Amino acid sequence: MPTFDTGHLFLTFLSPIKQGSTSDPTGAIVSHEQLVRATLGLLPTALQSPATQKIGENSPFARNRMTHLCRMFVLEDAVYNGRNPVDAICESLQGRDPINPQRVDRLNCAYLVFCADVDAVMDEGESLPETLDAAQQARARDAYLRKLWTTMEPELRLIYGNCTGFDGVDSAASFAAYMAKCQIDTTMPFNDYWISQPALSNLPTKPMLVAAAVPAVVALLGLIGGIFGMEKMFLLGWLTGWGAWGSFFWGAVVTAGVVYGLYRYVLANGQKPMPPAKYGDLPSVLKSLYLQQHFANFVIDQQGRDADTLHADFDDFLKQHRPGNKMAPSQAPGVISINAAGGVIEG
Repeated sequence: MPTFDTGHLFLTFLSPIKQGSTSDPTGAIVSHEQLVRATLGLLPTALQSPATQKIGENSPFARNRMTHLCRMFVLEDAVYNGRNPVDAICESLQGRDPINPQRVDRLNCAYLVFCADVDAVMDEGESLPETLDAAQQARARDAYLRKLWTTMEPELRLIYGNCTGFDGVDSAASFAAYMAKCQIDTTMPFNDYWISQPALSNLPTKPMLVAAAVPAVVALLGLIGGIFGMEKMFLLGWLTGWGAWGSFFWGAVVTAGVVYGLYRYVLANGQKPMPPAKYGDLPSVLKSLYLQQHFANFVIDQQGRDADTLHADFDDFLKQHRPGNKMAPSQAPGVISINAAGGVIEG
């Protein structure tokens, strides 16, 4: 299903950038497109590598626990992939000169693209849904966008202030409404939080083949009977009461109908979202990273301890780190480890 899969929303927004020029914070005259590029270039990234940790300022998207991944960039124009391939003989027969240029798709202006993989929930820590209809997806999207506005309004104003139609945005609700108008379907979701193979609904291939094969055999026998003058074939005449050509006609009609129905069934089955991973929400992922690091240290410290001490220390470990509470204590979003500055969310 576009946009929604595995309990996540895969959001894509294209916001048209204003044409013309404006002044940057230094007073220099620049285009809106250039100002967007400069603002994005100065936006801090997550502190997820030794190099980025030296910056000391985390990404504003790390201020919520709903954003798994996100990316913002300027799309200046559509990419030209070369000429569409054509058959030279067919083109010659139709009197077309293959040297003549083909139509090239162009954008009417530059666009700010925002892509994000987020939990499809109304608030942080909620369980991931297995299915969402279009209205529920819209509500989850708007909840995420309102969360963005409340946690990073200054950055959003700097960036989207250069986009067409943003001038009237002054609240979380109006920001969500503006972004909703800029959304396009995401047809290639990406996710990889599986611990075990997901339970998927497999296609009943054998019954599907039988359903298509039975009328096809009737049509084939009818065709053979009609060609060889067997107007009343032994088997088909007894079963259907049709003549050979009647068996061929109705068998072909039913076969076409069954094949089309199976085709629609396969497409509908492919549109079903995959179920969410058991621990695929962001708070669970962060809690897993937190426990992984603390438990590794615990194992090292317990080398050589007797059973009673190990049992008592493990009890203290459970009380201190609370594995059943995914919200806290936990690793903070956007950091490389719990040892980073601000790397732990205390409960």
